[in-house]
Amino acid sequence: MKLIIAIVQDKDSNRLSSQFIEANVRATKLSTTGGFLRSGNTTFMIGIDDDRVDEVLAMIKETSHAREQFMTPPVNLDVTMDGAAAYPVEVQVGGATVFVLPIEQFHQF
Repeated sequence: MKLIIAIVQDKDSNRLSSQFIEANVRATKLSTTGGFLRSGNTTFMIGIDDDRVDEVLAMIKETSHAREQFMTPPVNLDVTMDGAAAYPVEVQVGGATVFVLPIEQFHQF
C-alpha cells in the first residue's frame, strides 16, 4: 500500500479528478496555495495498492502540464533600485510535484 501526494495546478485538477473517477481511484482533494507565486494549487491524497501506483502516476503525468506565465515581481521600495525590476517576468508554472510514501496500515471506516 502506498500514499501518493500529488500537488497540481488548479487548471489541471478537474481533468485529473475526472480521470481518477473513471479509473475508480479514490482521492481526497485539498485546495492549497503555492508559496512562490501564491497561486492556486490542488493537492490530491491517494491511498492505492502497490500494483496500481504506476497507473496513477501515468494519469498525473498525462494531465499535469507545465506552462509559461508572466508574473510581476514584488515592488521594492528602495529608491536606489533600478525601476526596471517592476516589469513582468516569464516563469514556468504547472506540472506536478508527487510524493510516493509507504503505508504500514490503511483503514476505511
